[in-house]
This record gives sequence, structure tokens and C-alpha cells, in this order.
Amino acid sequence: MSWTAPQAKLLPDGKRLHLHQGPIDLIVGVSGEMRDLCFKRAIVCFQNILIGLMSELDALRQPLTSDVCFTGPVAKRMAEAVRSYPDVFVTPMAAVAGAVADEVLAATLSDNVPQKAYVNNGGDIAFHLSEGEIFEVLSPAGLLTITSQDSARGIATSGWQGRSHSLGIADAVSVVAKTAAAADVAATLIANATNLPGHPAIGRCPAKQLSPDSDLGKHLVTTNVGYLPALDVDKALQAGTRFASDCAARGLVKTVAISLQGQSRITTNSVESNTTGALAHARIYHS
Repeated sequence: MSWTAPQAKLLPDGKRLHLHQGPIDLIVGVSGEMRDLCFKRAIVCFQNILIGLMSELDALRQPLTSDVCFTGPVAKRMAEAVRSYPDVFVTPMAAVAGAVADEVLAATLSDNVPQKAYVNNGGDIAFHLSEGEIFEVLSPAGLLTITSQDSARGIATSGWQGRSHSLGIADAVSVVAKTAAAADVAATLIANATNLPGHPAIGRCPAKQLSPDSDLGKHLVTTNVGYLPALDVDKALQAGTRFASDCAARGLVKTVAISLQGQSRITTNSVESNTTGALAHARIYHS
């Protein structure tokens, strides 16, 4: 498959850079005097992102095995992110958006470091905070604030209506984690776990019928979720929360917000709370 050459364009506000090639669409934001230099680094890094992924795509679409060794920096990040989940079906592709964001952000941060920077890959976001800076995320629980003292540097959202197929029925699962790749795979798997297997109101079909090249193959993915009684919604949210709590207990995530048909559950460091609200979204504040 061939793609057009990587494209880079400064957005009208002069504070954000748009990078695009094939299926990859990034917004890079930088605050401070280092903005122009950081943008140049991001552009250089972006030139080989897609070609590198394509060269290892077949292996990236398969569950990890001990005999596979990836060579590209993004592929390595993807593999590392899914390595923490040996007991569930997952391929490195579950971390691809977050890993791309992490890699481009790392390039912008080499040598001189800006006050604040982020790379937004379709809602999966890697970010950097200098001392005293904050990053804010609007979730079903309200506004979550990440400070420079926090270890989290990645945000991702997944759900059955998102860009990728889901095995579950969550409207949205937003995850804050140490990296965007870690948040990406966790959001995918927690969304998968938020489920009601065999429920008559849920439509499903094999992933390969929708996307012949999908890494999910014959696995049934969600195509429709009808009205669910409150007890069923609660049951699905409990299933997702159990998986999220295990992730939090193992230090894989910092905060998880799961939303389904107007109900939400929040898990933070194994502490769960209930709330109601809209779907989770990432909101970026920059100067």
C-alpha cells in the first residue's frame, strides 16, 4: 500500500503543528520559547513513522511471542505496552496511536525542553509538563487535573463507537497512565471488558467482516448497542471496573473513567466511585 508523502502544516494560531500521512493525523502543541525548534524536531521524526510501522505490520497484528523482536522505535513502544497483559488477547496494534504520540513527543523534547508540549493522535495524547505546569482532562467524573508532580504523561480513550473496533460495549473509556501507549492499550482492554456477552440488545460480527486486515480477525466486535436496563448497564460497568481496578493495583493506570448509557464509574489507584455524566473527552489547555 502506498501513501502520499508526510505533510506538515502550522495551524492558524501559530501554536500548533498538524502532521499527516495516511491513517496518522497528529496535532502537536508546544508552549514557550522552544516552539519552533520543537516543531522542526517533530517534523523530522514524523518522516519515517508510517514507513517504519508498515515494515513490521504483519508481526504487529499478532499477539506477542518470545521469538519476535521489533526493530522500529514505535513498534518497540507498542510491544512494551502490551507486554503487561499476557493473560488476555491483545496485539501491539492496541497501542499504536499512543505509541506514535509518545515517539513524536520524545523527539520534540530532545536537548532543550519546552514548558509544556503535547502530541494528540486522534484523542490519544502524550504530554510533557515542566515544573508548575498542569494538564486537564474532562471526564465523566468532571475535570481531572494532572500536575507536573504526577507520573502520568499519557491519556487515551476507547469505546465501541470509536476509531477502532471494540469487543465491549462501553461508550467511552478514558485512561490516564504513565505513557500514551500504556493508556491506549489499557483503554482498549478495559473497553473490551465492559461487556454483556450474549445480550440480545447488542449487535456483533467478526472483525474481519468489517475490516479484512483487522488484527482482531474472527473475534466478535460490537456493531450496535440498543437500550439496556439500568441493572444491565451496572453489570457491564462492574465488569469493566474489575479489570480497571486490577490495572490500577498493578500500577498500569492512574485514573480510569468508564461511561455507558449515562452511567459512569471512576477508578483511581484502586479506589472506585460512581458518577453520571457525558462521554469522556480530552481537553488541552496551552498558552
